[in-house]
Amino acid sequence: MDHKELETYFQSLDRSFFVEGPLKECADLDEPLPIGFGQTISQPSLVLEMTRILSPEKESKVLEIGTGSGFQTALLAKISAEVYTVEIIEQLMEKAKRRLEALNFTNVYYRVGDGSEGWKEHAPYDRIMVTAAALVLPDELISQLAAGGRMVIPIGPPSMQELKLITKTDEGDINIKALGKVRFVELKGQYGWTE
Repeated sequence: MDHKELETYFQSLDRSFFVEGPLKECADLDEPLPIGFGQTISQPSLVLEMTRILSPEKESKVLEIGTGSGFQTALLAKISAEVYTVEIIEQLMEKAKRRLEALNFTNVYYRVGDGSEGWKEHAPYDRIMVTAAALVLPDELISQLAAGGRMVIPIGPPSMQELKLITKTDEGDINIKALGKVRFVELKGQYGWTE
């Protein structure tokens, strides 16, 4: 991935397009903002950093768990071949889809459902971006990660999580690297904090 190309596109992406009403005035702030249904759009610096760490290539097939506002999806779609994005809240997915279509993305595929289960039909994925926190690492996502693939996911309890980079070797071995403390909304489903 060309970091310069990513940075240029990131700077050109108007975050106010991905939030509604009075919050548009706060879109330039480097902090998370509410997008309804108890969900947030992450702070821009973290979105950029997580995308850098994920390091998608032009030919990458990417699975995104938690479409949210579609802001992260737009970044991934710009620098990857295909993005398969899963969102549990249908109203958020509909809004994100409208925004991404307005930006003329034709390489994004949408599914409403439990993101902790991934999207088996299109696996394996070269890259998996998880934008909600799991209590433990979801086995289903590990199994859908291609050999040589990378996954970025926040893991831990509600108060604070650790951002992790998961890599899978060509032999199928899993390596986990801790990247620092973060706070995300809960990954709904069996790997969240609540039943």
